[in-house]
Amino acid sequence: MEAQSSSGLLLSRKRRRDGSNGETEDGERLGKIPRCTVGLKHPAPFADELVPADGKPYERVSMDEAKRGTPPDRPVRVYADGIFDVFHSGHARALMQAKCLFPNTHLIVGVCSDDLTHKYKGFTVMNEDERYDAVRHCRYVDEIVRNAPWTLTPEFLAKHRIDFVAHDDIPYSSAGSDDVYKHIKEAGMFAPTQRTEGISTSDIITRIVRDYDVYVRRNLQRGYTAKELNVSFINEKKYHLQERVDKVKRKVRDVEEKSKEFVQKVEEKSIDLIQKWEEKSREFIGNFLQMFGPEGALKHMLKEGKGRMLQAISPRQSPNSSPTREERSPSPTFRLPFFSKTSPPPSPPPHHSGARGYLISEDDDDEDDDEN
Repeated sequence: MEAQSSSGLLLSRKRRRDGSNGETEDGERLGKIPRCTVGLKHPAPFADELVPADGKPYERVSMDEAKRGTPPDRPVRVYADGIFDVFHSGHARALMQAKCLFPNTHLIVGVCSDDLTHKYKGFTVMNEDERYDAVRHCRYVDEIVRNAPWTLTPEFLAKHRIDFVAHDDIPYSSAGSDDVYKHIKEAGMFAPTQRTEGISTSDIITRIVRDYDVYVRRNLQRGYTAKELNVSFINEKKYHLQERVDKVKRKVRDVEEKSKEFVQKVEEKSIDLIQKWEEKSREFIGNFLQMFGPEGALKHMLKEGKGRMLQAISPRQSPNSSPTREERSPSPTFRLPFFSKTSPPPSPPPHHSGARGYLISEDDDDEDDDEN
């Protein structure tokens, strides 16, 4: 039931284009699905650990019946086999496509043993037990067949009550055959799936072999010994030396980046300071010229002070039309305090061109002479 609910969630998403490797079309996004805690809590069981099927005869369903949908108690039994070494997303996508072939699907996955794989395909990174365990923890798998046959026989298909076999449509030549699935295709039991481009076990191994030194140094750093990595003593020392050199390079790179950041900050601050200095210098020069320039305030102040000084020290010139003796106002008389008699009216002062201040009248001079 859990597998059916998970497949229902997948089928409730937007329709995918045919042959899209489980990917949506350009510009098309998957629809939002509600949050839920429904999920598989246990790995898929092994076929040899399940209760044997009932005594009913094995009757296959046709492709049309499978596409229309079968009763809940009679799911379409789809079989997919493989090596599944270094289990990756390409494997998971292929199993997802097999699971979603029909509305009600029971997915059986066969995993070949080490002996068959080493004989027909080559050495594996993971042993058979690791590969069995990796596949049975995939959410799309309902049942695992250990030590699966390299070529499917009618007896094997009948034993596991298989309705359809899912695999990519590319002819798989092996074990002296141009296509090991040829008889399955002729029997109308083949359901094609699509390979995921850009990811495969061979591609992953190629990356590791290509960057062998990088991964050896990585594992030496993580505590693996040279013996465990099958590395000689000289190569071990070489890798350690390379690691130290790389550390120094990284430190130098970090220092360079920090110094670049520091220089950039200094340049920004210096530009700001220069701009502020230019603004202040323009303001200072303008104020200086306003004070000390040719038409500045200081020149006007000096001119004004000079005029006042010249006016203060130069004698007053007589006016061109001098008033007559009768028109002039009488000069003030100087009266000593110890004289009691009144003085006669003052006489007009004599003409002295350069004298300033008050002058004593002639009567006063005569009186002074008489007294003397």
